Amino acid sequence: MMKIGKILFFVSALFLANGMMAQSKLDAMQGLDVNKQLQYCHKQVGRALAELKQKDGSFDYTMEPRNILKGDKQKGWNCRKATPEEWCDGFWPGILWMDYQNTKDEAVRKAAEGYTESLKGIAYRPCYDHDIGFLMFCSYGKGYEVNHSQEYKNVILASADSLATLFNPIVGTILSWPREVKPRNWPHNTIMDNMMNLDMMFWAAKNGGNKLLYDLAVTHAKTTMQNHFRPDGSCYHVAVYDTISGNFIKGVTHQGYSDDSMWSRGQSWAIYGYTMVYRYTRNRMFLDFAQKVTDIYIKRLKETSDDFIPLWDMDDSRGTMGAPKDVSAACVVADALLELQQYVGGEKGEEYKQFALQTLAQLSTSKYQSGKKNVAFLMHSTGHHPAGSEIDACIIYADYYYLEALNRVKNISYYVRTRFMC
Repeated sequence: MMKIGKILFFVSALFLANGMMAQSKLDAMQGLDVNKQLQYCHKQVGRALAELKQKDGSFDYTMEPRNILKGDKQKGWNCRKATPEEWCDGFWPGILWMDYQNTKDEAVRKAAEGYTESLKGIAYRPCYDHDIGFLMFCSYGKGYEVNHSQEYKNVILASADSLATLFNPIVGTILSWPREVKPRNWPHNTIMDNMMNLDMMFWAAKNGGNKLLYDLAVTHAKTTMQNHFRPDGSCYHVAVYDTISGNFIKGVTHQGYSDDSMWSRGQSWAIYGYTMVYRYTRNRMFLDFAQKVTDIYIKRLKETSDDFIPLWDMDDSRGTMGAPKDVSAACVVADALLELQQYVGGEKGEEYKQFALQTLAQLSTSKYQSGKKNVAFLMHSTGHHPAGSEIDACIIYADYYYLEALNRVKNISYYVRTRFMC
């Protein structure tokens, strides 16, 4: 009887411990009511669609939401024509697909199909620049997660092949901006944003596309890792290469404060990008590097910001008293860290997760949410500060990565409940 009693005590203690562990994990997420925020996003999507609807009840699917600028009086989005030149055009369809996944709202699905379809032609024309990844994988990629359409898959594969035409084997990276080669004397230029577009190439290689795409993506990631970063892990926006020797010439900025500064969104692309590369490759080198570029971001954020939202550039001499913030960078980082924490595990992984959750909790306050002011999810992003473009604005890609991050949290919550409480 004593042995049975001890066993029962041990089992009870084990269940209690597991329950306490689960509760502690849930408590850590109490500052962020993910279901409430997903409902908020759905409400904003509905308001946006109402604003986009024409007088006859139809939509002009060729006009994709881009921004709502500071000082705009209208509540709806400023839209841009769906063209290869408009790099943000894939984010709105992606938002609609993600919202549909959460709500099963058929009106949202219909809109998602329409806005996605308007981009189709981009896949079958000469590649304009690296942004074809943002354009096609954020739209058709999210759509494929829902419908598993062969047509969607074909578009993604064609887009990946198109992006591959910009790869320079001498340099070992994808040419980002063909249009900037002559005006700026950047013979072969690669920007940090390009790391995000490797996602489409990796996916294509693993889903029926050309296997060479995988090798090109890995080579790009390695070359970028070697040349695009300073010793502390902070990145340049642009790396310029010689097309004859393939040698790295210089690192410069285009959208940052200076050539030596930490442009926040550029660093966020690096965090997300190398986390994603590890997902596909499982090469420890990329996991270690993803942590390095994350750790310098967190360190500098704590030094330069008064909350979890970074200044547009962490070296802007005005600091928190005058420099605008960039909510979009915070969204990308939070999104990435919710994935990275799973790979890192342990105490450090938990730190990454908590940082992401705290970031999202702050983004989900009235300080950063648009609420009734307009139809966007979030305010206070910065696009191209040196050009005076989209400063302290609502920008569509901030909303995209915010919603993607919320969906990741939802999945974490589900895991905790089912693993420890059922």
